Amino acid sequence: MASPDLRARLAALVRFAVPDEAPAVEVLERRPCHGYAEERIAFSGSEGDVPAFRLVPVGDGPFPGVAAFHQHASEWHWGKSEVVGRAGNPLQAFGPALARRGVVVLAPDAAGFEERRASGPGVEPRDGDGPQHHNEMAYRLVAGRLLATTVLGDAAAAVSVLGADPRVIGSAVGALGHSYGGNTTLFLGALDERVAFAGASGAACTYRRRMADRTGIELASIVPGILEVADIDDVAGLIAPRPLLLVSAPDDPYSADADAIAAAIRPRFPRATLRHARFEGGHALTRERFELIVDWVVERAAAAAGP
Repeated sequence: MASPDLRARLAALVRFAVPDEAPAVEVLERRPCHGYAEERIAFSGSEGDVPAFRLVPVGDGPFPGVAAFHQHASEWHWGKSEVVGRAGNPLQAFGPALARRGVVVLAPDAAGFEERRASGPGVEPRDGDGPQHHNEMAYRLVAGRLLATTVLGDAAAAVSVLGADPRVIGSAVGALGHSYGGNTTLFLGALDERVAFAGASGAACTYRRRMADRTGIELASIVPGILEVADIDDVAGLIAPRPLLLVSAPDDPYSADADAIAAAIRPRFPRATLRHARFEGGHALTRERFELIVDWVVERAAAAAGP
């Protein structure tokens, strides 16, 4: 199947479309940080306003940019705040590390996380967070919609926000994420050709391997009929010829067949544009993995920005 046809079929299945125009953005708060400025913003997403942080490096710019999508970890009270280092695991704080090295970072909350929980904003856990996240999928399904459509629509809007920012080089906007954020990155990179580079950690695992191993499928990845169209190796292959980083580990059930995925799609990528970094251990990020991801994003962002 030709890639353009596969992309169109997959986009139709998840009802994905690139926004026709740049979303409206409201800057709610600004504060200086070491090496960058932090902006708390809200932008128009696929189903209403999306709370986010935008980190802008100190300097004249324009800079390359990256949409950084948060993990899941059954911690629905943390989304964007973990990516920018305000809460949670420091090894998820890609925002400050990248902004200090000259990359504008946009970190949104996914539906059902942090400020987008049914119980309201905040970064404290609450009873019912898990069931309410399940409802984010269930309520859409019974109405004939998909959580994937919302998540990917909001992710595409984030790319549009970056591309419309005069401080950002519009042709040098990438995507990044670990686990849940890695899944978002793979699908967004496959469907949105504006994404100049994509880094996905802990997410390269086919549906067929998950089912064989009895591994869970995250709610935003539950797309009825997707295996009649594509599996994750097909999705990742659609990112070619743009640079793609896959980070995996042999004891990580969510990247169990990453080696096979990388081998299957490698012929589609020009030399050195596909990198698969496989580390010992399990699903959680380590300092070594974190630093590799940051270095790779900085390198690819600079290359996309040009001389």
